[in-house]
Amino acid sequence: MNNEMQFEQDTLPYLRTNVREIAAIDLGSNSFHMIVARIMNGSIQVLSRLKQKVKLAEGLDENAVLSQEAITRGVNCLALFAERLQGFAPENVNVVGTYTLRRAVNNDEFLRQAAAVFPYPINIISGQTEAKTIYAGVCHTQPEKGRKLVVDIGGGSTEMIIGDDFTPIVAESRHMGCVSFASKYFKNGEISQENFEKAYQSAVNKIEDLGWEYRNLGWQSVLGSSGTIKTVHQVITTTLDPNGIITKTRLEDLIEQTLRATHFDELNMGLK
Repeated sequence: MNNEMQFEQDTLPYLRTNVREIAAIDLGSNSFHMIVARIMNGSIQVLSRLKQKVKLAEGLDENAVLSQEAITRGVNCLALFAERLQGFAPENVNVVGTYTLRRAVNNDEFLRQAAAVFPYPINIISGQTEAKTIYAGVCHTQPEKGRKLVVDIGGGSTEMIIGDDFTPIVAESRHMGCVSFASKYFKNGEISQENFEKAYQSAVNKIEDLGWEYRNLGWQSVLGSSGTIKTVHQVITTTLDPNGIITKTRLEDLIEQTLRATHFDELNMGLK
């Protein structure tokens, strides 16, 4: 990466006044993500993408206190990100914290420890802001037009947004995610029909109040973002259909396959 950047500096000096390098960082409940990009004459070129599984949500207890172990994992990741960002001005680095950091009652302690190794401001955003930001990102990277439903299943929360083209109409964030549900309903990685039914009913309870409004608005297409939906897509592609499209029937097939196992360690489903 450094060689590429040096090449640009050495061979295109006349463009430097029109070049700006920026970074966007998402401090998620499951993983921390960083994208570094170059804006050159109005176009964006992605230079690097970094992702590290931190599992911040695993450290959030029933009193919404974030454990020191989880804080350390997050701070260590930010220290790695800071190495890549040496020389970046603060105004060119946008960092957001999502569900786990907004829920943690001691998030100030995370921010204090992070500041010792990461010299950029961290903004902890609301669930609705997170939902609208997700929608904007999907709309700017996918070709679908018209009214769409966007669903993002994160480590600690799930965002559901309906919008027309680039304009969100309703945007909701609910307290349910792959890490938080795994630790609450599948303790020690144990899988059973009973555990699944409890998790399923809890998810239904958290979103059932949205049913009427969302169905009334309707949509022409449904788009999923996040690692959870990507993983489901990959499993369907490998085991059910190469097109990887997620449908109710295919989800039911995956549930059936999953419930044949008794522990997370037994799950493979064709994933590398």
